[in-house]
Amino acid sequence: MPAPPGAAYHEQGRNGRQTGAARVGEFFLALALMVAGLLLVFAGCAVVGAAFGLEFAAEESAAVFADPLLDNAVMLGAIALWTPAVLIAVRACGGRPAGTLASVTGRLRWGWLGRCFALAGAVLVLQNLVLFVWSLWQEGSAAVAGEFPGWSSLVLSLVVLWVLVPFQAAAEEFVFRGWLAQLFGGFVRSPWPGVVVASLLFSLAHGYGGLSGFLLLCYSAIWWGWLTLRTGGLEAAIAGHTVNNLIAFSLAAVFGELSDQSTAADAPWEALVVELVFTPAFCLLTARLAARHTIAARTPQPTL
Repeated sequence: MPAPPGAAYHEQGRNGRQTGAARVGEFFLALALMVAGLLLVFAGCAVVGAAFGLEFAAEESAAVFADPLLDNAVMLGAIALWTPAVLIAVRACGGRPAGTLASVTGRLRWGWLGRCFALAGAVLVLQNLVLFVWSLWQEGSAAVAGEFPGWSSLVLSLVVLWVLVPFQAAAEEFVFRGWLAQLFGGFVRSPWPGVVVASLLFSLAHGYGGLSGFLLLCYSAIWWGWLTLRTGGLEAAIAGHTVNNLIAFSLAAVFGELSDQSTAADAPWEALVVELVFTPAFCLLTARLAARHTIAARTPQPTL
């Protein structure tokens, strides 16, 4: 049963059929499924790697395979399994349609998702261009590090990454902007405890590379949380996250740096300064676009 008409995004679990105990059960079920998915992927890769004689990474490395593209593919695929984990948990313990994690309409709104991708592409390409020019101005040619891997390697890398990254980015949004926000919304009326806690966990999930990177992740995550509430769904956050990761992975592939284990948590202060401008710009523009297209922010009245 979905939430009653007029329920906000974070209130989608308040459908009158879920008790406090069931919400606790939902938390542990989702957590168990996410951990099980990660273990299944890495165990399966270990078996397949040994069977086919694939080269594993050195013990001191955080990677699994020595081939950076294969290692990134495994990581992206493992994270992608978080989406079915939380969908199963809310359906089994929440007594509600799993699609209510996607939006207040109970599904992903594909037309709206496409508009969000177009806007995210324009804003985030400009953001990265500004950051690149700033880096060139500060560091000169040293800002362009790495070595071109060759066209065959590049094309293969881009195909693999562009297939997997959208599923990885969407999975993180389903967990941090969706499931956690709605889980907290089952206990408290205000959306902000869930948004803040989810943003902190999202930042910590990337590791702690430095204060600038941690603040960048927290700042952008809170804005994305606000945008999810404002638009009544995950489409805008999925689009922004996907485009951001596609740009980052594509640049790493072009410059032969897929073996680099750094994440957004290692971002420098310059990246934080640029983020302070472009993240609210994307979110406010998206909110205005949502208002223009009358995107539902609350559960609509059922159609007869």
